[in-house]
Amino acid sequence: MSSNRFSGRAFLVSGGGSGIGRAVALAFAAEGARVVVAGRGRATLDETVALVRQAGGTAVAQVADVARADEVEALVDAVVERFGSLDVAVNNAGVFRGGPLAELAEEDWRTVLDINVTGVFLAMSAEIRRMRTQAGGGVIVNVSSNLGRHKQVPGTTAYSATKAAVTSLTRGAALEYIADGVRINAVSPGASDTSMSLRAGETEAERAARMKEESPLGRISTTEEVAQAVLYLASDAAGSVVGTDLVIDGGATL
Repeated sequence: MSSNRFSGRAFLVSGGGSGIGRAVALAFAAEGARVVVAGRGRATLDETVALVRQAGGTAVAQVADVARADEVEALVDAVVERFGSLDVAVNNAGVFRGGPLAELAEEDWRTVLDINVTGVFLAMSAEIRRMRTQAGGGVIVNVSSNLGRHKQVPGTTAYSATKAAVTSLTRGAALEYIADGVRINAVSPGASDTSMSLRAGETEAERAARMKEESPLGRISTTEEVAQAVLYLASDAAGSVVGTDLVIDGGATL
């Protein structure tokens, strides 16, 4: 364990079975947090829990679909029942559906909207209702994207629209609930070391070569780098950071 910065605090990470969500769960647990990882697939969640425990941390898995209000409510209740509070929530669950807007199937549009926007709305609603009753309030960090408010790329319009909505939800709710002790921010990663940043048929080596040309930094972000930004926003060091959208993309949107 690297430190005890979050010792004794209860954390919820949605989309915790892989990628950024897994990295966030591991990073929180390494600093003393008790973590509930949530998602739709039991197997990948169990893998994350095993990795946390192997590193000496505390984590449990909870299967939940963030697009279903009853499952989100049950998820928040499960965190509180297990650990006594919900101190920090990271709303990371998301999906990508690509293609030019007029060619995008309605089913794909509804899927990306349900999970990326309605899922964040439902999660924040349940989390805020719980956190505002706690003496210490709570912290929410939403995972948005540099696509949307910050940047547009052909073939990503639907996804970009949902992530712009996440940023707007973050800023609006941050203003509404900071007086109740609930501090809300977002991170907006660019291309990171996840399968979502791979183009169709592209290998990791081909992605690395492409990013040398496309990114001012010359590479993708690691999931650990994104996780460290989330940890900062969740920490007491960011106590006066309210409603920000922290872009982590190697300068791609400059």
